[in-house]
Amino acid sequence: MRDPDIERSLSNLSAPILQAAGLNPNRVRVLIVDDSSLNAFVVDNQTIFINHGLINRVENVGELQAVIAHEAAHIANGHIARRMGNLKSARTAAGLGMALAVAAGAAGAGDAAAGLALGTSSSALRSYLAHTRSEEASADASAGRYLNIAGVNPQGLVDLHQIFRGQEVLSIGRQDPYMRTHPLTADRIRAAQAYVSAHGNGAATSPEDAYWYARMRGKLSAFTRSPSWTLTRAASDPYPDVRQMREAVAYHQQTNLTAALRAIDGAIAVKPGDPYYYDLKGQILLESRQVKAAVAAYAVAARGAPTEPLILGAYGRALLADGQPKAALKQLEAARARDFRDARILRDLGQAYAETGQTGMASLAVAERYALQGRMKDAGYHAERASGLLPRGSPGWQRAQDIVDAAEQMKKRSKR
Repeated sequence: MRDPDIERSLSNLSAPILQAAGLNPNRVRVLIVDDSSLNAFVVDNQTIFINHGLINRVENVGELQAVIAHEAAHIANGHIARRMGNLKSARTAAGLGMALAVAAGAAGAGDAAAGLALGTSSSALRSYLAHTRSEEASADASAGRYLNIAGVNPQGLVDLHQIFRGQEVLSIGRQDPYMRTHPLTADRIRAAQAYVSAHGNGAATSPEDAYWYARMRGKLSAFTRSPSWTLTRAASDPYPDVRQMREAVAYHQQTNLTAALRAIDGAIAVKPGDPYYYDLKGQILLESRQVKAAVAAYAVAARGAPTEPLILGAYGRALLADGQPKAALKQLEAARARDFRDARILRDLGQAYAETGQTGMASLAVAERYALQGRMKDAGYHAERASGLLPRGSPGWQRAQDIVDAAEQMKKRSKR
């Protein structure tokens, strides 16, 4: 689930923890997976994935930061290297399909991720993501240190474990995915409690962390729960702008454009010029087919967040809908330069290139989107077409050749 406001909030909450782990917050991202089950995981050294179900389940920001600290520890402690080695040596499509499904899902290609996941056995997935008990104990100990260094109360680590207490006695089919990939034992809970007793800092939640947590969770729950659930609870939100933002999403889901705009304008009145609230206003307008008004809202958002690829991509999408492909291309190219893993941007780029007569670049964008989704046969076909249309040796031609080579390698592996 890609959303610039949610990802910005997660970045603010995770940055001090990642720094404490010796990781670069500008290189390690925390992304949301569109899955209601309880899980969090890492598949490489640059991304922490958290299911929206787990975020909706944790009860406070400390528990969420404990999840981030624990997953950051798996990266910092080198636990990923072993599994990446296993993936590279895998001869089956299952391991590769799982990794591609995760990448496609993170890039916003939900349908592609689901299709790839169908070809991946659940046992292969669990095996790939699973940590050993020794790794879990190591990650817990490191997570406690990171939280302390970051000035976050490590009690959240104990509270997080309590959510899953008792899961180990359930059958595999009834356990939450987090339990299956992060084996929990009474010893781990006792160790976490002992750490807090000996080294707990008793720190109170910072007002800034509390705000970003409320804003992120409020928007996420508004998009993943029913509008009636949101509207009955939003009134109690302590932050006026977050309350009205949640109401705007709920009214938008009910196709009540007037109420949705009134609510998001109320949030903007509390936080004037906030580019992320203007981005949401643009989304509401564009999805309600108010294209010109959406372009205006996205223009404000892009001026306020000129380096945010998701906002630039959305602005380009609105310009395309408004019949301005040249203007759209400028925004979409800027978005792709900052985030090449967003399948929606590549889809829109293909359309913008086609509408401006750049058929070679249009084919390249289509090839890159298919490659991102793991559809290497289709990617190879369009990359071959792009190679024949683009100037030999140009950057676009080189990118097309890379996809052609990757498609050929995939074809050879599938025959083994």
